[in-house]
Parts: sequence; C-alpha cells; structure tokens
Amino acid sequence: MSKVVIMDHPLIKHKISLLRDETTGTKDFRALVEEIGMLMGYEALRDLPTELVAVKSPVAESMQPMIRGKKLAVVPILRAGLGMVNGILALVPNAKVGHIGLYRDEVTHEPHEYYCKLPENIDQRIVVLPDPMLATGGSAIQAVDFIKAKGCRNIKFMCIIAAPEGLNALKEAHPDIDIYVGSLDDHLNEAAYIVPGLGDAGDRIFGTK
Repeated sequence: MSKVVIMDHPLIKHKISLLRDETTGTKDFRALVEEIGMLMGYEALRDLPTELVAVKSPVAESMQPMIRGKKLAVVPILRAGLGMVNGILALVPNAKVGHIGLYRDEVTHEPHEYYCKLPENIDQRIVVLPDPMLATGGSAIQAVDFIKAKGCRNIKFMCIIAAPEGLNALKEAHPDIDIYVGSLDDHLNEAAYIVPGLGDAGDRIFGTK
C-alpha cells in the first residue's frame, strides 16, 4: 500500500533549518544534504524484505535476519539529487546507481529530459528516487514515468522540501508510489520556488549560485 510520510524526527528538522539559512556555505550545505539523505533513507528502507540466514558467532550458530535479494537501486534526479546519494549508499553500499537528467524551463517551469541511464533489471528492483526539492512536481512525475516505462513498480520518492502543489500533483499522477518528505512547506511563489524553501538546491550544493 502506497503512503506519504512527512518526517518528524528532530535531527532531520534541525538539519533542514540549517539548510534554509542563507549563510550556510557550500561545504556545510552539501554535508547536510548527505546527512539528511541518510536519515531519510533509514526511514524509507524500513520495509526492505529480510530472510533468515545461518550465522555463526564465536558462541554458536543461529538463524539471523539479513536483507533478502538486495536488488536495490538509487536513481537521483540530476543534478541536485546527487547530493543525497552518498547518504543513502552509506546504508546500502551494494545498491546500484542510475541517473535521470531533467532541467526546468525558466519560463514555462516544465521539465525537459537530457539524460536517462538506469541499472539493468530495473524492473526487478526497489528504486529510491531522491531529489531535494519537490516544487511543481513536474520533474518527479516525469522521472517516475521513465522508471515505470522500464517495468519497475516498486518506487520510493524522497525529497527534503516539498510544496503542497508538487506533493498533490505527484500523488495524483502516481498514487501507487511511496513518498517521503523532510518538510512540507507553505506554497510556491510566482517563480515556482518553494516558500520558505531554501533557494536553488543544485546551486547551493555545487556552489554555482
């Protein structure tokens, strides 16, 4: 059953507040995005399937739970989504990594694809789709479209900041995916930026502001 999870962990809230601060520099901003990605990934991967495996400790052999299948893929939406990848991989270092490149038209605010490379057997994998910002929802919807077109149905979208407009659009377009949100903000402004938001996540992660 698909779900929407709005994070309420105090560590995530604290780190998002630091992200919002316009005086937070590139180095710290990048580290915070990675840390938040790991904290959110812990929650998003809570339902990974496990199986009992024989493990011999120094004392005795017993059946212990381990992740079953390990068919996991992390597919960030470029470029800002890259900032969350290492945090997720810290939890699941064997996950495959794909990339979906989208940019937003500054006039129409519509997403345009420029790159899409997915791991093999994507249809058999659980896919975590990170992007720090969910504004209009256009990029997220298109990215999920790409992944579903390859036969994948087990998708978890993860964002640090979301606008209600984008969240509602993504839920309406893809009601069958899980959505994890660090903070649900107030609204979009005339330029389709999230308010209060944190500015352009890509520019702040990569120092191109």
